[in-house]
Amino acid sequence: MTTIDTRYDGQLRCHAVHGPSGSELDTDAPTDNQGRGERFSPTDLVATALSTCILTLLGITAERQGWRLEGATARVEKTMTSSGVRRIELLEVWIALPGDLSPEQRQQLIRAGETCPVKESLEGAVPMRLHWS
Repeated sequence: MTTIDTRYDGQLRCHAVHGPSGSELDTDAPTDNQGRGERFSPTDLVATALSTCILTLLGITAERQGWRLEGATARVEKTMTSSGVRRIELLEVWIALPGDLSPEQRQQLIRAGETCPVKESLEGAVPMRLHWS
């Protein structure tokens, strides 16, 4: 179990502390929802969780196999609904793998990335599209 303590600081901003490490982060509401958009919004963190989870699973797989993965990138685009209940409408992720991987290595990494815990947790609740290159 991991504990994260969060405090509301006013002006639609929150401050969170990760219990195990003491790492801290601040959030702000986005400009399209009454905030200043000067920090990650809560839904930005969901999108960030997806992209970093994918890269982390790729890293675990690569390290286990002795492959170099440095330079792999992920870009996530978050689209919010424009009517009805405000929620994430789509998370779309473009993952770029290093060019010197064999086809077999690429397939193994793709399989690992497609099963990251964040993606598995969001499956069925938030539409997601992953693009691999």
